[in-house]
Amino acid sequence: MKKLIIAGLLTAAGLTVQTMRAEAQHKSVILNHVAISVYDLQKATAFYRDIVGLDTMPEPFHDGKHTWFKVGEHAQLHLIAGAKEITQHDMASHLCFSVASVDEFVKLLNKHKIPFINWTGEKQKFNVRVDGVKQLYIQDPDNYWVEINDDKY
Repeated sequence: MKKLIIAGLLTAAGLTVQTMRAEAQHKSVILNHVAISVYDLQKATAFYRDIVGLDTMPEPFHDGKHTWFKVGEHAQLHLIAGAKEITQHDMASHLCFSVASVDEFVKLLNKHKIPFINWTGEKQKFNVRVDGVKQLYIQDPDNYWVEINDDKY
């Protein structure tokens, strides 16, 4: 009887380990961070902090060449000083942040004289996607495109 109980426990333990391994292999991948190289770290930091509204977070390097922002529960945006020049970027390659109100965000952009466009390139206009989400596009100091929308997350 003892041998039967021990064999049962060992079988259950083996199945538990196999199940845990299978679950670990099927765990979803999550975004950890996006890093972009910037020409002027102070200007880029001010833009993402003061205009986009991201919160900075401690970064481990403490070398004056990095700014980290929290952009989700487990995700970050890292700005890294070192770009040799400011270059053009395609609007299809962009970061996107959701805000409570695109209309209120437009007021902030206008206050700071920051131009914006909609997806078709019309200046000082936003558009509404087929799913009802308002969106607009701005460029940061390094000409990276940033979409701002009111998608409810």
